[in-house]
Amino acid sequence: MNQLPDVIECLRTSSLFSGIGEEDLLLVAGLLHRKEFSSREVLFRQGDIGTQMFLVQSGHVVSMARDSDGNEREVYEFGSGRFFGEMSIIDNVPRSATCEVLEDSVLLVLDAIDFYRIVWEHATIGVRMLSSMSKIMAGWLDEASVFLHDVVRWGETARRRAVMDELSGLFNRRFLEETIKTHFSRAVSAPPECALLMLDIDYFHEINDAYGHEAGDSVISTTGAAYGNLLPENCVAARLSGDEFAFFITNATRSDAMELAEKIRAHTDTLFLEFRNGKEAIPARVHLTASIGVAVSPADAVSFSDLYVHADQLLFKAKEAGRNCVQPHS
Repeated sequence: MNQLPDVIECLRTSSLFSGIGEEDLLLVAGLLHRKEFSSREVLFRQGDIGTQMFLVQSGHVVSMARDSDGNEREVYEFGSGRFFGEMSIIDNVPRSATCEVLEDSVLLVLDAIDFYRIVWEHATIGVRMLSSMSKIMAGWLDEASVFLHDVVRWGETARRRAVMDELSGLFNRRFLEETIKTHFSRAVSAPPECALLMLDIDYFHEINDAYGHEAGDSVISTTGAAYGNLLPENCVAARLSGDEFAFFITNATRSDAMELAEKIRAHTDTLFLEFRNGKEAIPARVHLTASIGVAVSPADAVSFSDLYVHADQLLFKAKEAGRNCVQPHS
């Protein structure tokens, strides 16, 4: 039985998708999973990691949170057309409440990676969704302020925050990992042809120790901006943590990956910053270099986790080899 018309009708009547055209509704509907839940079934608990948001097609769901005394109290009830669970996946924080099904219900489930894809790849839909969230959350805040005091007013900045690392201007670790996992999961017949580059800024911790964390932040923002201008369209770049970056390239051979890695390494070698070790100190010029490990699929790895581990090991070998070099699989 084709349930798509019912799903689209639910989207059409939901305030979350107010002002979104029929073609865009069809696009969103194709990303949703329709699931049936039984009465008293717990969808998630307060403190869980959030990987999905929900839209009620039929039935009722209640959210409950613990107050300062440890007592669990009802925060809000969601009926047909209502959505919930978005805060956790946008801010990448644990669930702020427990959600339980009050009666047999049908929910439309949107995975975090598909939410990110909507707000990033389909900006018009994403901005309208976030605008609707902002307005509706303002009403929820009035009704449940004791539990929702951390709610922010989302807009264009929230669209970026969901997938971006603010300091480097590149994507964040979560978006990169979800992108790679999705790419592998959609390759049914054989592992996809792709590559992963792992990069460390050489002697980054020494720069931090010598000139302070502001200097380290300047290194990250400078290199992030430089890398963003070097990337081909089939590459997703992210800052993982600290001075570690990663570059995922789809439809790439080892030759393609090595060419990009060497381009990134050579460009890093041209970068420098000047820092003072005190107000009266003479500015010191700090020259930047980078070490890069390169792993490719399917030659080096046939799964997301293996590709990730392999690239990280090759990065370590690049640093062992003296830094400022590219280390492929030998």
